[in-house]
Amino acid sequence: MVSFRKRLLLVHLAVISVIVACTALAGYWGLSRAVHGQLDAALLALGETEMAMLPGAPRQPVKVHEVLSAGAAPSLVRLDRLVQIIDGQGRVLARSRNLEAAQLPADAVLLARLAAGQTVFETLPRFGEEPVRMVSIPVRGSNERLAVQVAGSLDDVNRVLGAATLLFGAMALALLAAVGLAGEMLARRVLGAIDDVVRQARSIGETSLDQRLAHAGTQDEIGRLVDTLNAMLDRLENGYEAQRRFTDDASHELRSPLSRLRTEIEITLRRPRDLPEYIEALTSCLDEVQRLTTLVEELLMLTRLDSGQERNALETVELAPLVRAAGRRLENVAAQRGIRIVFDEGPPVHARVAAGPADLVLANLFDNAVKFSPPDSVITVHVRREGDDALVGVADVGAGIGVEDLPHLFERFYRGAQARAGEVPGFGLGLALSQAIVHAYGGRIEASNRPGGGALFTMRLPASY
Repeated sequence: MVSFRKRLLLVHLAVISVIVACTALAGYWGLSRAVHGQLDAALLALGETEMAMLPGAPRQPVKVHEVLSAGAAPSLVRLDRLVQIIDGQGRVLARSRNLEAAQLPADAVLLARLAAGQTVFETLPRFGEEPVRMVSIPVRGSNERLAVQVAGSLDDVNRVLGAATLLFGAMALALLAAVGLAGEMLARRVLGAIDDVVRQARSIGETSLDQRLAHAGTQDEIGRLVDTLNAMLDRLENGYEAQRRFTDDASHELRSPLSRLRTEIEITLRRPRDLPEYIEALTSCLDEVQRLTTLVEELLMLTRLDSGQERNALETVELAPLVRAAGRRLENVAAQRGIRIVFDEGPPVHARVAAGPADLVLANLFDNAVKFSPPDSVITVHVRREGDDALVGVADVGAGIGVEDLPHLFERFYRGAQARAGEVPGFGLGLALSQAIVHAYGGRIEASNRPGGGALFTMRLPASY
């Protein structure tokens, strides 16, 4: 298969060849018109001169005026001009001496056109030894219907055009050679730089994603290509590292409940037990299975969100009823610790989102607020419109979010200081899952600390008009 460099060079040469050929043809055509026009103008001028010197009175002898007056300088202008004067029937009345016994042609078609008053230019390819150009001019105002014919050799014109053909051909070949050489050098330089980039890129694998392509220091197309590839390598490295951390964290989170479940079953099977002990062991195993089921479902949903599959149809949803329904489902759990959920009512706010995924996000936000709120406290929920965004804010009065935890809060399997200390159960997937869901619908979740203490989570969704 022909390489890209050769194909590029061939296309380049083909385009340049077409351009050069068209330019040469246009130049040849223009030069041909110019030299032929000059010859025609000279013949016409000589014919008009002879016509002006014809006798004005009838029956006076007609002659060609080519004899120089005494003492005049010799003229070379008319050496290759053949002059002939004919009447309306084509009979020759006078001719120049260099015609001798020859006669310029005057057929019936030419005589008819002269009778109609037309000045006629013709090319005679086989008159004498050379091709000849001839003009026939009718003499107006003459009762005898005379015409003056002047012919000149085309040999000089053909020699000029032949020399021009050789010149144009040589210039075209030289130009093609120069352009081809320049194109080859340019293609070798440009594609050589791309080959260098390809070789460097091939040397980077999964174990060397920290390497970057060498930059030439220029901001041309090659420089931008290297910048783009390096940026892509940054994203690949970050994604690979995130995937590795995700796999490690998921393995750890799956290993812990499985280890507890296995230990519980092994201890139960070591000796026969009473029915209440079996029920207690099975209940503990059921709790671990439920935790595993929840973890696997969240992992599957995150996978579907990452692949763009988990996205329900958009609908216009009024947020206030959805928020109140999600809060009511946790009122009993919150009441066990003396926590109240207060809704800050306002004007109706509508968002473009699917109700089911939005309800899951609200459940996670309420669950987090209840988990991290101290006993006998208040969780405040507000719904409002801000520009093109529909906002749902969930605020608690707990210890707030640690400064070191805030940048990592929405990372998968990340757990804050309190969660890592075992004070709050969970896998660290709830906020990551909620953020992924909201992102899928064009929104985001923001986390911040309240000035008076506690954390504020704000869900922003595209508002519906």
